[in-house]
Amino acid sequence: MIYFDHNASTPLDERVLDAMLPFFTTFYGNPSSLYRHGRAVRSAIDTAREQVAALVNAAPAEVIFTSGGTEANNLSLNTLPAKGRLAISSTEHPSVTDFAAHLTTKGATLHHIEVDSLGVIPASSIDYVLNLQPDLVSIMLANNETGVIQDVRLITDAIKAKNKSILVHTDAVQAVGKIPVSFKELGLDLLTLSSHKIYGPKGCGAVVYNNEHPLKPLMFGGNQEKDFRPGTENVAAIVGFGKAAELAAIELNHRHAHLAQLKQKFEAALTQIPNLCIFSQTTERLPNTIQFGIDGVDGEMLLMNLDRGGIAVSSGSACKSGSNEISPVLKAMKIAPNLAKSAIRVSLGMSNTEDQITQFINQLKKHVNH
Repeated sequence: MIYFDHNASTPLDERVLDAMLPFFTTFYGNPSSLYRHGRAVRSAIDTAREQVAALVNAAPAEVIFTSGGTEANNLSLNTLPAKGRLAISSTEHPSVTDFAAHLTTKGATLHHIEVDSLGVIPASSIDYVLNLQPDLVSIMLANNETGVIQDVRLITDAIKAKNKSILVHTDAVQAVGKIPVSFKELGLDLLTLSSHKIYGPKGCGAVVYNNEHPLKPLMFGGNQEKDFRPGTENVAAIVGFGKAAELAAIELNHRHAHLAQLKQKFEAALTQIPNLCIFSQTTERLPNTIQFGIDGVDGEMLLMNLDRGGIAVSSGSACKSGSNEISPVLKAMKIAPNLAKSAIRVSLGMSNTEDQITQFINQLKKHVNH
């Protein structure tokens, strides 16, 4: 199989697995236990916290481990005051949009920050939202479908200049490990991460938060993770996340260069196919992400035909796969419905090669010509 769906999930790095294995067998104790065996496990969690913090230029005390990016996004948005005002970009991940909708059932007011045809938030949208005086603003750093990178630093500066009490959150799940991400330099209050997007295990994520603005827990029944995320820690996954974060930091430049080179070759070949449109092509995007549509082609049928040929791609967010609806991201960008329905997302990873790209292009031409 040729795997071109790394934004959905990455394969587990063997070095990460090696770090995890002892915590399935030898070091199986509860990290809350006071005896030596428990303290050894607690020490491993502390090390992982330091590794994750270092990846995003944060303090270890600012990292709270969760079950993944979805819970991390939910926990971040849950900091909204009761019946508060929330503003989110119109191209957010379902774990943000759906929880935001849930908050409205509790009395919150929700506003959407519009994007332009490239998926970029213009200054006019920020000005409009700031006039609404929100309590919390959530803007994804890099989009999971198009790969579009928002200028979060510029947006955060504008928000804080207007009102320093407005909390700013970014979903950095797709960005981290592919581009430099600094919690401090971005001026954020909240940032979310996921392990299995950076060659770590599934079932683990994190919220990075400003200690001046404590989190509000979603669950109760234990004092783990400073009472913000109770429950016995998933130690092996946390250790794996830490190791994956350490490797991502060390190898960032190499990974970026490899992915960018593959993406350049990929897009050069795609542009030779008639009626094909690469979404957001002229704006800054992740080095590994390409989403395109072909006028007159059924995207779901194309995806299945590629699958039969041993190539795995996506139509967009894996969390919305199986839905026949137009991608909310492309809808927000005002992409024509017929073109949006043809959308295919390719997300490259470190194991991909130029030969695999050639195989993909050959199959794509065959199916499109049919």
